Amino acid sequence: MVTLAEVAQHAGVSASTVSYVLSGKRSISAGTRQRVERSIRELGYHPNAGARALAGKRSNIIALMIPLRTDLYVPVMMEIAIAVATTARTHGYDVLLLTGEEGPDAVRRVTGSGLADAMILMDVELEDERLPLLRGTDQPSVLIGLPADTDGLTCVDLDWSATGALCVEHLAGLGHRDVAVIGEAPAVYERHTGFAERTLDGLRSAARETGVRLLHRPCEGGYDAMALTLARVFDERPATSGFVVQNESAVEPLLALLRQQGRAVPEDVSVVAICPDQVAVQASVRLTSVAIPAQEMGRRAVERLVAKLDGRGGDEVVLLAPELTRRASSGPAPAAS
Repeated sequence: MVTLAEVAQHAGVSASTVSYVLSGKRSISAGTRQRVERSIRELGYHPNAGARALAGKRSNIIALMIPLRTDLYVPVMMEIAIAVATTARTHGYDVLLLTGEEGPDAVRRVTGSGLADAMILMDVELEDERLPLLRGTDQPSVLIGLPADTDGLTCVDLDWSATGALCVEHLAGLGHRDVAVIGEAPAVYERHTGFAERTLDGLRSAARETGVRLLHRPCEGGYDAMALTLARVFDERPATSGFVVQNESAVEPLLALLRQQGRAVPEDVSVVAICPDQVAVQASVRLTSVAIPAQEMGRRAVERLVAKLDGRGGDEVVLLAPELTRRASSGPAPAAS
């Protein structure tokens, strides 16, 4: 790795002169500055991030806090993370990925170290313990998610309440009156994770308005858990003819179990999923679905954060409107055929 001293020797100046060129703390003649900058380019010198922070310069690093929990669908989380990283790079920033479940300690570590200029937080809970620390620091931040109280925060998210409502309205419009929701793992609701809670609010609100009887059942996903959940649904609501699935790992087990029971999709039972398009189109029955705009969420979060770093953005909430794509898995309720 090229050192500052080697740059100084190559440019024929002192190490302090190179430091002043990098920090901008003293006026340097145009000729000397150009000679130092040429040496930096030719030698491929990259200033140490910690040294830049100590000098009061930006590190050009964004910290992305993305706890990788086993009860969430990791491919969606990583698609958002990739979008954050690629968008950040176009703006001259690198991304520091924090995947542990450290909560407030991770925020303290980033704000106290000076290694990152700003933060993006994911897996946001309604009463997230990290938020008081964010509100108490001058370091810019953006949430990919929506807490209960957004005051003093910048948030980017899919409008999950509208997403839930859209699913119920679609099934209600096809004549379905008993609809079951196959939800995320129980731990997701126990943490009061924002996207799951808000989807449920939208589902219930639309059900009341359309006269749909709604039954919500969390599910761990996988064949065995789905089999138990499905048995409970039909025991409690034998007339169930519509399903909304917000759990990617439960999609294929649900379709397989319905086939085993002789329930045709969509002739006997309709299924609507909240999932990435890839999951919907590759399922054994092409699923009617509301897509999760992971790339758009990541891109917009970085753009809002860069605007704040440049002094151009204030606190705001950006909600992306959901879009439902009808495919082969939804049709008229049996009685309405």
